[in-house]
Amino acid sequence: MKTEFSLAQLADPDVAVADKILRACVHCGFCTATCPTYVLLGDELDSPRGRIYLIREMLEKEKPPTHEVVKHIDRCLSCLACMTTCPSGVHYMHLVDQARVRIEKQYKRPLSERLLREVLGFVLPRPTAFRAATRLGRLARPLLALLPAPKGHQANPTLLRRIRAMLALSPSRLPAPGPAAGSVFPAQGERRGRVALLQGCAQQVLAPRISQAAINVLTRHGIEVVLVADEQCCGALTHHMGRDDDALARARANVAAWTAEAERGGLDAIVITTSGCGTVIKDYGHMLRTDRDFAAPAAKVSALAKDITEYLAGLELKPCQQQSGVVIAYHSACSLQHGQKITALPKDLLSKNGFVVKDVPESHLCCGSAGTYNILQPDIASQLRDRKIANIASVKPDMIAAGNIGCMVQIAGGTSVPVVHTIELLDWATGGPRPGSE
Repeated sequence: MKTEFSLAQLADPDVAVADKILRACVHCGFCTATCPTYVLLGDELDSPRGRIYLIREMLEKEKPPTHEVVKHIDRCLSCLACMTTCPSGVHYMHLVDQARVRIEKQYKRPLSERLLREVLGFVLPRPTAFRAATRLGRLARPLLALLPAPKGHQANPTLLRRIRAMLALSPSRLPAPGPAAGSVFPAQGERRGRVALLQGCAQQVLAPRISQAAINVLTRHGIEVVLVADEQCCGALTHHMGRDDDALARARANVAAWTAEAERGGLDAIVITTSGCGTVIKDYGHMLRTDRDFAAPAAKVSALAKDITEYLAGLELKPCQQQSGVVIAYHSACSLQHGQKITALPKDLLSKNGFVVKDVPESHLCCGSAGTYNILQPDIASQLRDRKIANIASVKPDMIAAGNIGCMVQIAGGTSVPVVHTIELLDWATGGPRPGSE
């Protein structure tokens, strides 16, 4: 794609990155076939190629984002399926992230939407606030019956529709809090390694059992696990909302905390059980590349970051009990398969530990969770969820496995089949409890 940035514009390192990405695009259109919003809506501007044109015009002409541009960028799930499909290596993720920052700084949204985004940006990265908000949401769920029912699918949802979606996502009950930050879990037997385990934000409120399962498996195989005391939200949620000041501040805080822990006790890896977080942490090196004080340590942190399945693949798990005959539909989270290019490892680990793993048709298409997407774009998200669940049902599973809490919540909202994390199944296979038995 031809670009016409001035030399003055290209002096901005972000614009220089955008120029390189834009020039890589050859208009082939392969991305449209795997873009969830294009598949649903059939609008060229709701495809990666269409959004690339909008972003190029906005950046080149230095024009404030228009309502039309914002509408189509907001509809992007950042699922990154287009990056897997693209034969030219267009790094769409960095381009759309940059567009969102520009929108956040230069576009004035309606008051109701600004307030909702403020609430989401404040509550979701803070587990204490999120726990309190979830309890309030549970109390408010009876109000769903009083809110007007949505009339068909709305590509431009109202505030009431978004509130309905938010209340519908509130769980009926919350589990007890999991292990506290600052805890250290010693290896069983001879110590073979030491890792920091990302605690997560929503996950430690909604499903602390996931971290506990990871601790069980790791310590069972000789790995000491530390929950770093000063760790913060990874910044993914606010980063994808265009709030880079907040996201970068959190990234710097985490880089400092993990670097200090590595210097104090040594770390073989930063192990992550939420793939959405993992994709962003692995990108810290890029996000902080122009920060003189943090560029080098951020790159080291990104190199240390490992999805739990990546790390376990090098441990040679020794099953205590083969789970023969249990059929697992493996949902490949977008952030794992497209963001981190991890596709076979989770399925291989499950298969080697006795599970019958079934691929889900249209596995490249997003389930519609995508951070805050299922609140901000509830109708598109619900169509994607229903499509995903229909595809899952076609393989007749006993359980559904995924590697991302957002996907798990999204899918569980539309099926009675148990939805569990991959690490819970691996914990069960190597001597832990059956998922859902506690």
